[in-house]
Amino acid sequence: MRILVGSHVFYPSVGGIETVSAMLAETFVKLGHEVQLVTQTPSGEPDQAPYAVHRQPGGSELKALLGWCEVFWQNNISLKTLGPALLKGTPTVVTHQTWLMRPDGRTGWQDILKKLASSRVRNVAISRAIAEALPGDPVIIGNPYRDELFRRDASIAKDRDVVFLGRLVSDKGADLLIDALDGLEKSDGTPASCTIIGDGPDRSALETRAKGRDIIFTGAKSGPELAALLNRHRILAVPSRWNEPFGIVALEGMACGCVPVVSAGGGLPDAVGPCGVTFPNNNAGPLRQQLRALLDNPARCQTLRANAPEHLAKHTAEAIAKRYVAVFAEVAAVK
Repeated sequence: MRILVGSHVFYPSVGGIETVSAMLAETFVKLGHEVQLVTQTPSGEPDQAPYAVHRQPGGSELKALLGWCEVFWQNNISLKTLGPALLKGTPTVVTHQTWLMRPDGRTGWQDILKKLASSRVRNVAISRAIAEALPGDPVIIGNPYRDELFRRDASIAKDRDVVFLGRLVSDKGADLLIDALDGLEKSDGTPASCTIIGDGPDRSALETRAKGRDIIFTGAKSGPELAALLNRHRILAVPSRWNEPFGIVALEGMACGCVPVVSAGGGLPDAVGPCGVTFPNNNAGPLRQQLRALLDNPARCQTLRANAPEHLAKHTAEAIAKRYVAVFAEVAAVK
């Protein structure tokens, strides 16, 4: 199949949605499909990919690409390329990575147009929470994680209790975790330890808040160093205040042997599945209760970890790519 991938932002080595685009585009190639990618991100370093990358294509170039492909897959909706695809009648699939609204929660004119356009394509939602806000009957396909990188390394001892991974801003809730850990002791009477991985504008205030406790700030980490750090911990806390659309970090933590404790709103429960526990958003009290329950019950943690392999198998790049290919074939056949 000839697949044209649309990724509005594309810096595949940085992380985020563009990493999902790159990961799945590469996997489509491995599965035997022809792939090209279009993006509005200007050129930087030469693209090292097993598929052609077209940055800021002109109208005639985009028209030719839309004519070349059998299906156009947009990873997050972009009117700049979706409009030409609809005009040309190219079979199109759009994955919605978040809600169609402004960052402050308002609905702008762009979001209204996107909702109208979404009614004319096949929609994919990355979680049930996103699907509920979309027109029609969207397919739910979660995001993949890098299973070749994030995995349990038995040679690394789990010598620390709780880990947080994310940007240090209010929405991500690292302060809630610090409050939940205040005075929290394990069954042997020792204080629960914590590692906070990430950076951001709130770091200095969080370090002050955590002073005097076994809470380590590592700054941002990536690659094998990040995987090794996750492997040292028993529990991964994802205490986001806002409703996360999905939560790849939960998959990464689980793959490294952590039991996730996550906010209940949004798509995090889908990411965690039967492998962790939830608590109400923006509430340190229930978070503390869930942490204590897991720290005091190693058998419960082991049961949750035992559920992880089957759940994670559904979120490898190959498994997710195959689900997309099935949707692509269905859409292409309708033309």
